Amino acid sequence: MKKILFLASAIIMVSCAQTKDVTYTASSKSSVNNGYWQQHVDYTMDIDMDVNNYQYKGKQKLVYTNNSPDDLDKVFYHLYFNAFQPGSQMDVRSLNIKDPDGRVRDRISKLKPNEIGYIKVNSLKQDGAAVNFETVGTILEVTLDKPIKAGESVTFDMLFDAQVPVQIRRSGRNNKEGVALSMAQWYPKMAEYDFEGWHTPPYIAREFHGVWGDFDVTLHIDKNYVVGGTGNLQNPQEIGHGYEDKTRALNIPLGEKLTWHFKAPNVHDFMWAADPNYNHDILEMKNGLQLHFLYKKDLDAEYLKNWKDLQPKTAELMSYYSENIGQYPYKQYSVIQGGDGGMEYAMSTLITGKRKFGSLFGVTAHEMAHTWFQFLLASNESLHPWMDEGFTSYISAKASARIMKRENKNPNAGPYRGYNFMVKSGSEEVLTTHADRYQTNRGYSFASYGKGSMFLAQLEYIIGAENTAKGIKKYFKDFSFKHPTPNDIKRTMEKVSGIQLGWYLNEWIETLHTIDYGIKSVEGKTITLERIGQMPMPIDLEVIYTDGTTQSFNIPLRMMRGNKPTAAKVIEDWGWAMPTYTFTTSKTIKSVEIDKSKLMADVNLENNVFEVK
Repeated sequence: MKKILFLASAIIMVSCAQTKDVTYTASSKSSVNNGYWQQHVDYTMDIDMDVNNYQYKGKQKLVYTNNSPDDLDKVFYHLYFNAFQPGSQMDVRSLNIKDPDGRVRDRISKLKPNEIGYIKVNSLKQDGAAVNFETVGTILEVTLDKPIKAGESVTFDMLFDAQVPVQIRRSGRNNKEGVALSMAQWYPKMAEYDFEGWHTPPYIAREFHGVWGDFDVTLHIDKNYVVGGTGNLQNPQEIGHGYEDKTRALNIPLGEKLTWHFKAPNVHDFMWAADPNYNHDILEMKNGLQLHFLYKKDLDAEYLKNWKDLQPKTAELMSYYSENIGQYPYKQYSVIQGGDGGMEYAMSTLITGKRKFGSLFGVTAHEMAHTWFQFLLASNESLHPWMDEGFTSYISAKASARIMKRENKNPNAGPYRGYNFMVKSGSEEVLTTHADRYQTNRGYSFASYGKGSMFLAQLEYIIGAENTAKGIKKYFKDFSFKHPTPNDIKRTMEKVSGIQLGWYLNEWIETLHTIDYGIKSVEGKTITLERIGQMPMPIDLEVIYTDGTTQSFNIPLRMMRGNKPTAAKVIEDWGWAMPTYTFTTSKTIKSVEIDKSKLMADVNLENNVFEVK
C-alpha cells in the first residue's frame, strides 16, 4: 500500500470531526414533518464473478420493511443491465432523440449476444414461499400471494444470473481506457415506494431513486483483480492489494479467486469496480477518514502525476463540503478510474482518468459534491434532477473556486450565460419535466445543471448569501438520510430567512417565465422602473448622484412579506401586478443600475443601466 499522510490545513482542521459508523432506525415518523415515512431495505448479496466471460451468479437476501401506511400486494425491482440490449427503450430512445449522447448513439443496437447486458431472475421467494414475477424490460414486476402489511418486514430471497455489457453508459466492461469492470446499476434493486406511490420508470440512461438501507456484499473474483467502491472492506487482512499496511502473499493457485467482503451502512445504492492493473493509494485525513484512489498503473506519466496531485485536493474538497453543507458520515470515500465520464455513487465515484489536471479535479469536485446532494439528501433524481445536478453544480463551483484560488463574485456565472442562450434559442424546457422525457439531451442538461444551480445562486440575491448558506446547512441537518422534495428546500430557506418563497419556487421551477426589468425613465430626482418579463423579483438598485456620491436601494417584492439583510436603503415593496414602480431620491441623479451583482437572471441587461444625458 502507498499511504500518504496528509497534514490538514486550517480549513480541514475546522471541519473534520471524528468519523463514526452510520446508524439508522427505520421509522414511520420524522422529526421534521409529522407523518413522514420512508421504506427500508437490508441487502445481503453473494456474487460469483467470472472475469473471462463477464458473467456472474448472484444470491440476494433482501429484508424489506414497509413503513408506509399502505398494504402492498406488489413490489418492483429495477434490472438496469437489461437496457443494454438491441430494441430496449434506451436503445430506441437514443436512435430517435434529436441530439443523442455520443457515448450511446446506435451502439446498443449493434451489440452481439455475448456483448449485451442482462439480469435474469431465476427464482424469488417471499418468506420462503415462491412468488410470481415477470420481467418487463428493465423492471421486474412481482405479484405477492401475501400482502406486506403496513409496518411489516418480509424477506425476499432471489437467485439470478447476469452478464456485464460492453461499456456504453455508466456501467460495463472494458471501457475506453481499459478498465475491466465498472459495476454500477448491476444488481436487482428494489424500487422506491413513497407518498407518491411506486417509482418504476424504465432505464433510459438518466437518473435514479433508491430505498435507504444497509448493504452486505460478498464478491468472489479472480485473485489478481483489485476492487474498490461503496462500503467498508471487512477482511483487508485476507485481501492485500493495498488495503492493509503490509500486503499479504497471495499464495493462491493461478486462476482461483479472492473473496471480498464489504458492508455499507445506510446508503441507497452500491457500486464497485475492478481491474487487475489498478494502483491503490490511500490518503488518511486528520479525522481518520480514508480517501481511496484506484487508477491504472499503465497511464502515461502526465496522468499518473495528475492522480497523485488530485489526492490532497480531494481532501480539501471533502473538508469544504463537510464544513459548508454537513459532516461526511462514513469511514471512506473512493475515487476510481472507470465508467464513461464522471458518475457519483454511495461513498465513491467513477471517473475516466486520462484527463488534464483541471478536468480531473473539476469532475471529482462535482461527483464528490453529489455525496451530499442526492446520496445524503436523496431527492428523487428522476422527478427533480435540478435538485441533484443543480445543487451539486452550485456548491462544487464554489468549492473549486476556493480551493483553486480563483474566487470571483459569482462562481456560477457560466449557467447564467447558458440560460440566456437557451431562452433566446427557444429550446428551454420547464424544470418539472421528468428527466427521461426532455425533448433534447441539451435541454435536460441545461435545465438540470444550469437552471438548477441558478435556483440557489438567485436565492443569494433574494434572501442574501448568508441566509442561503445557513439554509443549505439546515437543509442537510433536517433532511439528510431522507427523501426531500422541492417544497422542503423552499420551506427550509423560508424558515432561515423569514421570507416567503412560494412564488419563487413556482415561477422558476414550474414555468418558463423570464425576468426582465428595465429603467423606464429618470427625471431629476425621480426614477421609474418597469417590469417587462413575466417573472417578478425584488430589485437591487445602485444610484450615482451628480455630486459623485453613491446610494444603494432595495425594493422588496411584496409577495416576499419581508426583505433580505442588506446595507442598502429598503424602500416600499413592489406588488407584482404593477407594471411600473416610481420613487424619488434625495439628490439629482447621474446614473442608475439594476442588480450590479448580476445574480438576478435578467434576460435583457441592456435596459438595466441608465445614464442621464
